[in-house]
This record gives sequence, C-alpha cells and structure tokens, in this order.
Amino acid sequence: MSFPAYPDYKDSGVTWLDVVPSHWTVTALKRRLKIVGGSTPKSDVDDYWDGDIPWITPADLSRLPDLFIRDALRSITTDGLASCGTSLVPSGSVILSTRAPIGSLGIAAVELCTNQGCKALVSNEVNSTFLAYLLSICSAELNVRGRGSTFLELSADELGAFQISFPPPDEQTAIATFLDRETAKIDALMAEQERLIALLKEKRQAVISHAVTKGLNPNAPMRDSGIEWLGQIPAHWQIEPLKRLADPQTSITYGIVQAGPDIPDGVPYIRTSDMSGEELPLDGYLRTSAEIDAAYARSKVASGDLVIAIRATIGKPLIVPAELAGANLTQGTAKFSPGEKVLARFVQLVLGSTGASAEFDRISKGSTFKEITLDMLRRFRIPLPPLDEQQRICDWVDGPFGKVGGLLETASEAKLVLQERRAALISAAVTGKIDVRGLAVTSEMEAA
Repeated sequence: MSFPAYPDYKDSGVTWLDVVPSHWTVTALKRRLKIVGGSTPKSDVDDYWDGDIPWITPADLSRLPDLFIRDALRSITTDGLASCGTSLVPSGSVILSTRAPIGSLGIAAVELCTNQGCKALVSNEVNSTFLAYLLSICSAELNVRGRGSTFLELSADELGAFQISFPPPDEQTAIATFLDRETAKIDALMAEQERLIALLKEKRQAVISHAVTKGLNPNAPMRDSGIEWLGQIPAHWQIEPLKRLADPQTSITYGIVQAGPDIPDGVPYIRTSDMSGEELPLDGYLRTSAEIDAAYARSKVASGDLVIAIRATIGKPLIVPAELAGANLTQGTAKFSPGEKVLARFVQLVLGSTGASAEFDRISKGSTFKEITLDMLRRFRIPLPPLDEQQRICDWVDGPFGKVGGLLETASEAKLVLQERRAALISAAVTGKIDVRGLAVTSEMEAA
C-alpha cells in the first residue's frame, strides 16, 4: 500500500532528518520535555530492596514484549528511593537506555524509577507513543553521541541537545494511532512466521538427529549401540570417544583462565557468549595480550577446529572459520581438532543432535551454573560411520533434504522482509515522509 506525502516540506537542518513537513517544529529534546536520571540504592542494605517501586534498568528494556513497561526485574522501597539520586516518574514517561546498549526503550505503564543506565523523558505536551516510535528509529544516531572507553554512555546533556522534529499534538496522536494499528498487523504476521520457523526448526533438528545417528539408508542392518541416548545404529558403524577422534598432535583442552583487560590490538578469544548463533562471528571479540595468549598456546584454534561449550550452552559445537585461525579460548570452551577418521562437520552435527544435547544436560554438574569437565567431554562417545558416509550425511544435511531446508529459508526471509517493512513504515511516519493523518481518522471512524 502506498501513502501520500505532505503538500509542503522544509529543510530540517538536521542531516539524519533531511526534510520535514513545513509546519513541523525541529528542536532539541530538552525544549519539549524533562530528562530525569536514575540511581542505585546500596545493594547491601536489605531495607532498600524488594519494595513496591519498579526499578528499571537496561535489562528490563531489552525484554519487553511490546512498547510498555509494566513491571521490573527488581524493585525498591520508599527508603531505597530516598537513599539515592533516583526519582519517581509518572506513567506515560518514555524510558530510554543510555548505557550500552544505547537506544532500548519503553513507555512506563505505571509510576516507576530507574537506575543510572536509563533516562526518563517526561512531558505533558508530547504524545508518549509518538515519542517512543520516533526514538526507536534513532538508535544509531544516539550511539554516535555516546562516550566512554569501558562502555558507551549517552549523557543527559547530549540527549537533551538531540534534535528531532515535532508535529502539532493532534498530529502526534494521529501518527501514533496509525502506527499502533499498522504495526499490530505486521507483528501478527511476524508471529505467524516465527511459529512456522519454530516448527520447521524442530522438524529440521529431528531429521538431522536421525541422519547422524541412524544414517541415510532406511534398509541398513542395525545393532544396539550400548548407549542409551543413541539406541540402535547401523551395524557397520563404530562407537568412539571424542578423545580417540581428535588429532593425535593435539588434545581436547579448555582455554585461558584469566584473560586480563581487553587489549584493542591483542589476540581475540572465544567465550560461550560468543556462541549464541549458528556460526562463530568474525568480529566483536574481547582480546588478550600476546603474553597471556602464549601461555595458553595449547588452546589456540586453527581453521576447521571445533569450539565446544563446556559451560552455559553445554555441548554446543561451532566450527572455526579461516578468519579466526590463531584465536584463543576461555575456560568455558574447549577445542577439538579432528583427526583423520572424522569430519569436523559430522562431529558438529552429532554433538548438536537432540539426543546428544539431552545427554550433555543429564551429565552436567553445578548449582550456580551447569558445566561438564574436560574428562567428560573427552570420554563422550559418538557414532562413527566410514569417512565417505560421513561426507554423504553432511552433504545431505547441508542441502535442502526434502523441502525442510528451503521452507525454513523462505520463512526466515519472509520474517526479515516484515521486520524491514515495519521499521521503514515507522521511520516514514514519524519523520513526515508520509502523511497518515486522514488514515488515522478513517480508522477511528470505521471502528466506531
């Protein structure tokens, strides 16, 4: 659907805004609203905590299911509020994260306060929903204005000086009404795609798990593996512990215990927090000194090695790309260099299978956080087909195998298109590139 433009525009004088409708006002945030900072009561005073006042931090903003803040991970008492520099702000205030990640936001649905990682934007003249939509497209611009070596922080002065465009109040309301309606439609479509993606991933995982534990030949003679999580395997397959499949010139080992401060030009090291995706990222790593790296030469990784999580997402295996050759590990991860009898990709598929994941969960230890020992990992037994059969299984898994892979890719692309459409619609509406005033009024009349 195409939307009309405004009849007249003017130069905003702000690079990121470009032109705006001629009757809109371009001004600094501090000219239209009050910016309220937050603080943290002393953590060792029990009387300051677990009260009735929601205490918002950036972590709360990153978990919101929609635009509104209804509760908090932690709360404080009236004594806690009085003890520090935080202040109560009314419902309708827009709460913005001003410490990394800068730009997360929500609208207070109740009276609340914040820590020093957030700023509250309070105004009776600006429509809260319009302001939230507008600031949601400003994350990159706000991050540019952040300062700090340890972490980026956006000061109250920088935030207050940030230039944005304001339509008249009734127009703010019309834009907010339009975006509420249209984004709800897009969100519903995205939810459908997410459900489809979840079902397809579940199906794909089941298919992969069957392939790497039962093979591709449904008529192959089977035998009992002697391992509960594996059950029956093809009769000609072997069972081997990982330590016997590793390159004999290396060992399965974990990495650096104390990496020290981040060294900008140092050696990157891989943590479990770097392993959240399906592939290792190519940048964004913390780095250690050459001296510490040299002391842990045994855990330096080469292209094609596997990095296996032994804490947090236990057993998750990711292959080291060529760009990360020479990187190191932390003690929460382990290195597996494949020997001649096994393909790294096949080991990755086996360790990521449903049965192996359940077994890692069963054998893990720990109350504060779960982990497995290196000995557990080294002794972990997996099925071992002949090398050429491993390759056929890997090729089949990495292909469409039926239509599951293709459907998953199509659904993921559809979700991405919807996300881009949503962001583009919000940006166009709140910066005045499209005129939705009549559309908002029409919708309200139809609803009546």
